Amino acid sequence: MEEKYLEDLVAIKKMMSKSSQFISLSGLTGVLAGVYALVGAYFAYKNIHDYTIDIINLKFKLIYIGSFVLILSVITAFVLTLMKAKQQEVSIWTATSRRMLFHFLVPLFSGGFLVLVMLNSENYEFIAPITLIFYGLSCINASKYTFRDVLYLGLTMLLLGLLSSLFIGYGLLFWTIGFGFCHILYGSIMYVKYDFKNK
Repeated sequence: MEEKYLEDLVAIKKMMSKSSQFISLSGLTGVLAGVYALVGAYFAYKNIHDYTIDIINLKFKLIYIGSFVLILSVITAFVLTLMKAKQQEVSIWTATSRRMLFHFLVPLFSGGFLVLVMLNSENYEFIAPITLIFYGLSCINASKYTFRDVLYLGLTMLLLGLLSSLFIGYGLLFWTIGFGFCHILYGSIMYVKYDFKNK
């Protein structure tokens, strides 16, 4: 009798969690996004230190690299989330996922607009801090609708962004640590906690 009562409590807790949290995020998304960021950072570093490239071409090459990393990360996130949702037999498009997406995208698009302004005014040194800070705010903002680990990732990114603003000239290093290594670290933790354990 007591065992059945405990099983019912666990089932109720799971149902409440599903209705209030978007639980189809895959830890592998973070790992792969981190790998893409490291590869992108490598090519960015090579181009920055290629003194045969003029500043205009360098700007477009860096925009191309950043856009490619972003698009690849978004596609990977969508595909892996869709696969996990199918595995869990839940819908990817719910009221909770819509709220999470809205709260994530508002700071992200705001930061993206600010990055374009910085690019246009050739204030390149502020791009790394802005991307880290606003991505961190996006994660913090969306974390109330998904796993708690996303909050800690957001706080880490925010801290790195603030540090990056103090150490101008080391933007690529902080960007690599944040979008590369931190994504891999938090993605691995989430994969072990929520994906691997539930297989």
